[in-house]
Amino acid sequence: MNQAPPQPPPFFALAFIFIHLVVSTLHGWAHQAAMVKLTTFGYVYVTIVITLGPLVAAVFLFTRKRNTGALLLMLSMFGSFIFGVWYHFLSNTNDNVTQVHGPWHSTFLWTAIALAVIELAGTVVGFQMFRGFSEAAR
Repeated sequence: MNQAPPQPPPFFALAFIFIHLVVSTLHGWAHQAAMVKLTTFGYVYVTIVITLGPLVAAVFLFTRKRNTGALLLMLSMFGSFIFGVWYHFLSNTNDNVTQVHGPWHSTFLWTAIALAVIELAGTVVGFQMFRGFSEAAR
């Protein structure tokens, strides 16, 4: 008998989503305190993909649409990861960690690193859940 691969329980994903929200909020405070402004695209992306995406995914994970929730978690965390790595570490913008100076530099840097780790792990968790839910539905 074929069994579906083990997937993390929804409460495990919920913990990732909560931690991501807390660290994102701290990073947002560091943005404001260090006067690091985003473009209009950046503000819209942060609001929709980085903030709302995981929260909507969390709701779906506890409904009959849990497969949709897992997919949304995976995509929103991956989109957040790509956005954060590009703007915080690769691009030559005021959002790059090397461009932020003053008392908020350390908070900005460490929350950017923490977000990258959390978002990459959240992508993996979402993928494992999506794969497990999809195979269990067959």
